[in-house]
Amino acid sequence: MAKAPRPGKVKTRLQPPLTAAEAAALNVCFLRDTTENIASVAAEGRAAGLISYTPVGDEAAFDGLLPEGFALVAQRGDGFGERLHLAATDILRCGFGAVCLIDSDSPTVPGSALREAVEGLRRPGDRVVLGGSADGGYYLIGLKAAHRAPFADITWSTPSVYDETVRQVKTAGLELVELPTWYDVDEAVTLTALEDELLEGRRPGFVSVDGYHARHTRRFLEERREGALRAAEDSQPELA
Repeated sequence: MAKAPRPGKVKTRLQPPLTAAEAAALNVCFLRDTTENIASVAAEGRAAGLISYTPVGDEAAFDGLLPEGFALVAQRGDGFGERLHLAATDILRCGFGAVCLIDSDSPTVPGSALREAVEGLRRPGDRVVLGGSADGGYYLIGLKAAHRAPFADITWSTPSVYDETVRQVKTAGLELVELPTWYDVDEAVTLTALEDELLEGRRPGFVSVDGYHARHTRRFLEERREGALRAAEDSQPELA
């Protein structure tokens, strides 16, 4: 699930500490890393990669960003829950046996979590797979049928999204498979956590496995840190 990476339209909660241009560049890195992670799972022959994008008409913004074989599917609907539900509906109508909707804000989600989702959905019987985020949302939801219940009556963009979704799934009588908790990067605190993970090798306290290496994001953060150090050095007064 992705927005076209246009300055001023993506990662607005990271402005500051980032400029609009930096936020858009970071979003591009997130897209590249997330799709490469998905592509590594798809290469095993049990999945395919798609981008469910918005807005319609901005398809060119994804040129050169996606691994070979990724297709674009336009988002439709009003409101986040409806867009998620219709994305699942449209993708399943393409003939897939299941669908995982994955956010583009979590570039270091372990490939093992994606594989666990695929395996959970390959087993016989209907179920929902859910990967929770530390902020109370989720980074992945997987379905074998386009059920409306997981997207209905959810208070979106709040810390209760995951719990409300779990409740809706259970009320609908659906089996639930829960994935390891991870985190979204959408404001300054989580950007710092990402820097700690990728640049310092420090995992967030709530995870127990190493995350995806996210090489594009890592390079962006390294170059940003190097630029900040050079700027600090240039600002030092010269000694007489």
